[in-house]
Amino acid sequence: MDNHFPSKEGPNFCSFRYVLALFIHSCNVVIMAQRMCLSLTMIAMVNNTDPHGLPNTSTEDHPDYVKNPVYDWSPDIQGIILSAILYGTFVIQIPVGYFSGIYPIKKIVGLALFLSSLLSLFIPLAAEVGETWIIACRVVQGMSQGTATTAQHEIWVKWAPPLERSRLTSISLSGFLLGPFIVLLVTGIICDALGWPMVFYIFGACGCALSLLWFILFYDDPKNHPCVSISEKEYITSSLIQQVSSTRPSLPIKAIIKSLPLWAISFSGFAYLWTYNILILYSPTFINSMLHVDIRENGLLSSLPFLLAWICGIIAGHTADLLSSRNVLSLTAIRKLFTAMGLLLPSIFSMCLLYLSYSFSSTVAFLMLANATSSLCLAGTLINALDIAPRYYVFLKGVTAVIGMTGGIISSTVTGLFLSQDPESSWFKIFLLMSAINVISLIFYLIFAKAEIQDWAKEKQHTQF
Repeated sequence: MDNHFPSKEGPNFCSFRYVLALFIHSCNVVIMAQRMCLSLTMIAMVNNTDPHGLPNTSTEDHPDYVKNPVYDWSPDIQGIILSAILYGTFVIQIPVGYFSGIYPIKKIVGLALFLSSLLSLFIPLAAEVGETWIIACRVVQGMSQGTATTAQHEIWVKWAPPLERSRLTSISLSGFLLGPFIVLLVTGIICDALGWPMVFYIFGACGCALSLLWFILFYDDPKNHPCVSISEKEYITSSLIQQVSSTRPSLPIKAIIKSLPLWAISFSGFAYLWTYNILILYSPTFINSMLHVDIRENGLLSSLPFLLAWICGIIAGHTADLLSSRNVLSLTAIRKLFTAMGLLLPSIFSMCLLYLSYSFSSTVAFLMLANATSSLCLAGTLINALDIAPRYYVFLKGVTAVIGMTGGIISSTVTGLFLSQDPESSWFKIFLLMSAINVISLIFYLIFAKAEIQDWAKEKQHTQF
């Protein structure tokens, strides 16, 4: 099919589609900043020195109260507040996946980003009113963020030529990796200098500005965009002529359920988020137990893997498209290669953490590599659904995201249970279980994964009358 692609316009980083990818990247950075900052500001928000205080009260007589209000929330309440955003994100995935194929993406993503940013601005006020309000804010914020992060995948169905899918999606999705790095670096500085409420005001204001730009810059279809050159429009539309339909027919639910390539994507996504959640959520705990550094050094060491993962993710996307455009490997082989590296390498480096970390530098190096190499899945299983069913991509992305998030939730719970039993020696069980899940899921993926459009996703089977 590659011979149908026009040669006059190819991968060009000055093309509008790359500007769009960078803009979505910025939106994702802000979304992750809004999502993660509460876990760091919670340290400044909670009164750990006064066990006799009343719930949601603070010592207003202190001069620092206006700058840094402090509340007497129990650890249980703190846990509910921190996890509330995940519940909102979880429940919205499949509905958004369905409706994204029906309603304009411009409105869905733009309004969701604006709502998330608006709620970020209201977090300090909600905290002042009561913990119930901040929990409600975070649940709704999770729903709005889940809407934006899932619906945005529909963009590349019409905007990404097949030979550029990996790099365009890796550029946009890598914002989810750069966001935590930025948050871990600047949140502490903002809290010290301006007070923790300013963290939410700054990230909320950035999101509101980006949502306004979104409505100005984004069009659902490149054919209608005034800033896209004629040659770029022709290149995009001609490369997608056999894959994009003007309307989406009803979902072939039975065929979707029976699709082994889709189950391969789902299981590998389960393993990816199982690994991701352990490495992201428990890296500070591992650093503290193994390296015994202070909290400032811990924050720096915890942020570095995100930066390396961001770099690896972008490189993976470019490399995958390079291999595809030069016909070095088939697209199926490319997806399997990057999925294998994204699941196996973190497992290997995690075990190296236990047996080959003889010094401070080796421990940090293995920890960074374990985190970073998981982002290689950006050019593998995380984009694979677009290959097999572009017409139903966002719906399938919602379904696989729910399965993947289930793995993340279970892994967080299991890891917490292991650590509560034996904080020092339980890391072997944690990493061994993680490696076993990765290997089993990878074997299934290598056997059943495909990168060709499946029969049930082809337009010829859904003629419109």
